[in-house]
Amino acid sequence: MKRLLILGGTGDGVELASQAINIPKLEVISSLAGRTITPKSLVGAVRIGGFGGEAGLVEYLQAEQIDLLIDATHPFATKISENAAGAARKVGIPWLMLIRPRWERLPQDNWIEVESVEAAVMAIPTGAKRIFVTIGRQQLAPFASLTDKWCLIRSIDPPDSVILLPPGEVLLDRGPFSLDQELQLLRDYRIDAIVSKNSGGDATYAKIIAARELGLPVVMVQRSIVPNGDVVTNVSGAIKWLIDRVC
Repeated sequence: MKRLLILGGTGDGVELASQAINIPKLEVISSLAGRTITPKSLVGAVRIGGFGGEAGLVEYLQAEQIDLLIDATHPFATKISENAAGAARKVGIPWLMLIRPRWERLPQDNWIEVESVEAAVMAIPTGAKRIFVTIGRQQLAPFASLTDKWCLIRSIDPPDSVILLPPGEVLLDRGPFSLDQELQLLRDYRIDAIVSKNSGGDATYAKIIAARELGLPVVMVQRSIVPNGDVVTNVSGAIKWLIDRVC
C-alpha cells in the first residue's frame, strides 16, 4: 500500500479524494486547514488543522510514512503551497499541484487587475457606491475603510466577530451559482462594482459573466506565482498522475 496525502479545501480536492480512494493499493488521507466551519463531506481519512509550517509538514509526512503528496488547496493559499513544495523536496516524495485554470479576461470584460486585496480596496471606482465583495472571509479587514460605500459580502461562513466591516450586509451562501441567480442578485442589490479573486473554476464564474452582461467593473485580484513543480489543471489529470506512480 502507498499513502497519499491530499492538502484539500476545494471542490477539486473533494472530487479527487472520492476518485483516488478507488485506486488499488492506495490509502487516501485528506487534510483541511479548518478555516471553513462547514466543509464539504469527504471520503477516506480526514485530518483537520494546520501543520505548523514547513517543518511541521515534514514531520507529519515522515511520521505518517506518506508516499505521495497532492496540493489541492485554494489557488490563493500560497503559504501552504510553498510549505508543501519545500516539505516534499526535503522528504523526497513525489508531489503534485492541482490548480484549476485562472479566468481569462474577455474583450467585453471591464476588469481592474490588482496584485492584492489591499490594492483592490484602493482600486474600487470612486463612483461605485454599492460593492459586491466575493473574496471569502479571511481578508475582509481592509474593507473596513470603505465607510462611504455599502458592501454586500458573500462567504460560506460568517466573518470573524473581531473584524470590523464596512456598512452593508453579509450573505452566507455556497456555490455553485447559476447565471440567473447572479444576475438577479446584482440587480436586487443594485450593485455598482464587484471585488473578486481570480480563483478560476466554474462554481463562481457566473458572477463574472453577470458583470460582463451588466457592464459592471470587476476589481480582480490576481494570483501569486506558484512554486515550480508538477502541475495539472483538473482531477482527471491528478488521477492519471497517481495511477502512474501507484499501479
